[in-house]
Amino acid sequence: MKHFLDITKDHCPMTFVKTKLKLNQLEKGDLLEVLLMEGEPLKNIEKSSLEQGYKLLSVNGEGNGVFRVLVEK
Repeated sequence: MKHFLDITKDHCPMTFVKTKLKLNQLEKGDLLEVLLMEGEPLKNIEKSSLEQGYKLLSVNGEGNGVFRVLVEK
């Protein structure tokens, strides 16, 4: 199942907290599409996804500093 989280208006550390809470709600194999800003939020999701054992499937720039990241739990 695919889920969506928009954290473009949030700042660290809330971007990390909201993403982690959402991933904790998902079942193994579920997908989470996260819309976030470049910089610290993007670096954190890339790093924390791998540390937590999730698969980072894609990172795509949407323009204006916004990125769309797809993570598999």
